[in-house]
Amino acid sequence: MTDARGDRIVVEALTKSFPRPGRRPARQVLGGVSFTAQPGEFVSVIGPSGCGKSTVFNMLAGLEVPDSGSIRFGTGAGEPTAAHCAYMPQKDLLFPWRTVLDNTILGLQVHGVAKAEARRRARLLFPAFGLSGFEDARPSQLSGGMRQRAALLRTVVQERELLLLDEPFGALDSLTRTEIQSWLQDVWQRYRWMVLMITHDIREAVYLSDRVVVLSARPATVRREVRVELPRPRELSMITAPEFVAVEQELLEVLHEEARHALAQRDA
Repeated sequence: MTDARGDRIVVEALTKSFPRPGRRPARQVLGGVSFTAQPGEFVSVIGPSGCGKSTVFNMLAGLEVPDSGSIRFGTGAGEPTAAHCAYMPQKDLLFPWRTVLDNTILGLQVHGVAKAEARRRARLLFPAFGLSGFEDARPSQLSGGMRQRAALLRTVVQERELLLLDEPFGALDSLTRTEIQSWLQDVWQRYRWMVLMITHDIREAVYLSDRVVVLSARPATVRREVRVELPRPRELSMITAPEFVAVEQELLEVLHEEARHALAQRDA
């Protein structure tokens, strides 16, 4: 992974509405979302279900266009931000007919990297991702945690400045999820990627992040940003520490308030 220490990403006043059937007015999803992420920073984005978190990520990845607002790296407009992002969706999306190695090179191949060179780059990461010896295995031979590590390797090997992780561990059981959270922290500290992660797990957000961005109920704005001033590396035992619990409680209170607003909107 390239040691990118250049530009930060700036998300500024994003708005987005989606049409609804019939003559009903469009549903406004984003009401002016603004935040930043710095090189080497791990930022989690949380908010009520349906508030537009994935919509923001789709815009970062170039899959959606905002009605207004902007996304940029550094201070210039430059090329589309999608050129700087690698996106890991909620499901691992590994192709069952390809080996693990050939699954991890898909992103590189899409961008025109020769197969031999793509394999060489991916193989270099297999030890750090705990996948050595599984290069020629099929996805069906991997555990859930190993599949997610393979999907993350596929994302990382593209060497983009920003990793977008959209609820990457939501499908894992509790024990596996805890293990892979600890692993992700260790490997992130080694490479110091700039990461934006969507999660519904507040404890996961506190454990992994330098900063947590809380989106409001729809139409979403940034309700609060909380800096996680906890030392690294963070041991799992830290989740019971008073300072950890205090951050978790602050986020939980804000999120519950916004969830109540979201429920009231649906009932209206």
